[in-house]
Amino acid sequence: MTDPHVADHEHDAASRPSIGLLSQINAPVARVGMYLSVAGLLVIVAIVFYQVFGRYVLNSSPTWTENLALVLILYVTLIGAAVGVRDAGHIGMDSLLVMLPDRAREKIEIVIHVLVAVFGVAMAYNGWILGASVGTVKIPNLGLPEVIRYVPLIASGLLIVSFSIEHIIALLRGEEVVPSWN
Repeated sequence: MTDPHVADHEHDAASRPSIGLLSQINAPVARVGMYLSVAGLLVIVAIVFYQVFGRYVLNSSPTWTENLALVLILYVTLIGAAVGVRDAGHIGMDSLLVMLPDRAREKIEIVIHVLVAVFGVAMAYNGWILGASVGTVKIPNLGLPEVIRYVPLIASGLLIVSFSIEHIIALLRGEEVVPSWN
């Protein structure tokens, strides 16, 4: 016998897909972010492989590889995390929400997305402040401005806000945000 709350939740998951303007913008943006994160991960693997090859085979370790890999990790993780917010790939406590009546669950989901959006605003704002504080400093061995370490924090924060607003609008309309990887 199935739990009626679980059956209702599964039925809600089959609601109509969100087709609003924000969804039409966010879906390709999230898809590009996902592709860039995967490409960045592959570049990190290549850089680390080159560093190990240089150290143990050539006996001459390149000095720039570690710093570049660390910068790329910021881009991969933060943009990937933003895409995870849109595609609902983050960790959640759905088992508690499933037990609630539909109306209460929807209200709590909206509150959750509002809180996630507030977190995105805090990320973008603090990334801007931190980036501005190191604008003239250069990354050792790369010669690039230190501010590039804070660009993904700002971008991810803005994406998280946009993706959270998309989820809130979809919930209010009784729609579902379709993951960008579908």
